[in-house]
This record gives sequence, structure tokens and C-alpha cells, in this order.
Amino acid sequence: MKQRAKIGTDLARAITLLRAGELVAIPTETVYGLAGNALDALAVAEIFRVKDRPRFDPLIIHVASRDRIEDYVIDFPAGARRLAEHFLPGPLSLLLPKRSIIPDLVTAGSPFVAIRVPAHPLTRELLAQLDFPLAAPSANPFGYISPTAPEHVARQLGDKISYILDGGPSPVGVESTIVSFAEAEPEVLRKGGLAVEEIEAVLGRPIRIRAHSTSNPQAPGMLKSHYAPRVPFRVGDLEQLAREYAGRRLGVLAFQQALPQLPLERQRLLSPTGDLAEAARRLFAAMRELDEMDLDLILAEWFPEQGLGRAINDRLRRASVRAAGE
Repeated sequence: MKQRAKIGTDLARAITLLRAGELVAIPTETVYGLAGNALDALAVAEIFRVKDRPRFDPLIIHVASRDRIEDYVIDFPAGARRLAEHFLPGPLSLLLPKRSIIPDLVTAGSPFVAIRVPAHPLTRELLAQLDFPLAAPSANPFGYISPTAPEHVARQLGDKISYILDGGPSPVGVESTIVSFAEAEPEVLRKGGLAVEEIEAVLGRPIRIRAHSTSNPQAPGMLKSHYAPRVPFRVGDLEQLAREYAGRRLGVLAFQQALPQLPLERQRLLSPTGDLAEAARRLFAAMRELDEMDLDLILAEWFPEQGLGRAINDRLRRASVRAAGE
């Protein structure tokens, strides 16, 4: 077993490790990623091993700039270019037909690869100094709450990786939105840190949204059960749930208002002002804090189904599925 990974800002050390085929946790504006050389099948296999991630669940690759996307895809449709010009660097991943240089292990055998340009300045500087892209799923054990701070990574994977590059808290806080160009019409495969409404505004028309997750995902983050705490998790009307589970030690994940009948120290309000971006940014950290308390059950409420509220609801829905044991 490796020594516990250090947290630091030593870019040269991260570069040396990645060039040697080691794994490094990296900051992005969405969540922290577990990064390895995307062109090195052994490094990619190590990502799956460390995360205990099933190999049928593909990975996203990260590149330094929009100009590098065409190095790894064989087609870059006009609609995808338009989205890239507006939103990259940023919390958007594009599913495009891959070049053969990308190992099949990265894409779980699919001819399409999810690719993005992260907006975090430290990781962009890192990528600019590498001559390969980074495969980087969230830096957490598979299926658990995604990390939004270096300390989250250290607690979960610190004895399994070489280094954690510290870029501070992730400012977006939920994973990237994935848009597929595998068919004639684009489709949102995963709701995330870029609102669907913004994508539609650029494309000039409504976009199809994949309604259901799958056990055979086309892109990362599409499994039905994911992002889950270890404590059982239920989503619905908070007042009703609190009555239903009266007598248990409850925690609460709420949007703006606490439940008056429960202790405030066991409640997390994601945005008292009703700001969905703030709520998304705080979501995973709040879930993690509640999961570390001595609770029987975590209760959460649905968020407005608009903007980043869609991504928050997606994460809550899948967290509750796993916690329910379905």
C-alpha cells in the first residue's frame, strides 16, 4: 500500500507522476478528478482499479484547449463546435467519435469519447504542459459522493494515489453536462454544471434530454444508482417525510428553509437566498457532512426543475435509489 498522498500545489511533481503512469487527483471547476494518462491503457486500468469502477462505465478525457479536441476525435459537428466556442473551457463534455489513439478501455469499447476542457486554471496549466490528455473521473470510490475539496479525496483515496493537486473548493460543485453527438440530433446524456436552457439558447432549439439512466452507459455518470451517501437517503416533501420517520435520528438536506422540529446542527441549507448555483456548489459537501454524522436517515427535498436544479435533482434521485437498495 502506498503512503498517504500529500496535498499540495506542486505542478512539476504532478507532471512527473503523470508522465510516469501514476495517478494524481486534480481540481476542476466541477469536482475533483482522479487523473491518469488517457493514452496509456495501464494508467487507465489503474483508475478503474483505484475507484473500484466497473469497466463498462466509460471515462471523460480532459484537454488543455478547444484546439486540442480535434487531436482525439474524427468528427466535430457544427453544433458541437458552437457549444465548444460558447462554453469551453467549462462544465460541458461533448460525446464525439473517437480517434483510434484513444484506448477502448477509456470508452468501454464505444466508438465515441466524452471530451472536455476544464476551466480550473491550475489544471489547465497542468494540461498545457502534458503531451497527452487526462482521463479523470471523479476522485472517489465508485458510486459514492463526488469530492469537491482536496480533503475529500484524501479521506477516501489518500492511501491509493500518489498526489493530490490542491486547487481549493470546486466552484461549480456538480459534474459536467454531457451532450452526445452520436446521432443526427444532439442529446443531453447527463444533466450537470451547465444548464440545459443555456445549451438550447446557443443551439437555437430545444434539445432532447435522456430521461432515464442505464446499466449499459454510453457516457460517464449515466448509471441509475450513483452519488450516494452510506446513510439511507430519501427525497420528497420534507414535512411529510419527517412525520413518516418520526422517532429516528434524522438529517435534512434542504434548499432554503430548515425543518423547525429538528435540531439545526443536523440540517444543511444549500442556499437560503434560493440561488441554484450556490446550492449546486454546496450539494456534495453538505451530503458528505450529513453522511459523517450519527444518523439513521437523511431526508432531502426536490429542487425547482430548472437551471442547475435539474442537475441537483438528478443527483438526489440516484443517491436515493442506491440508499434504498434498489
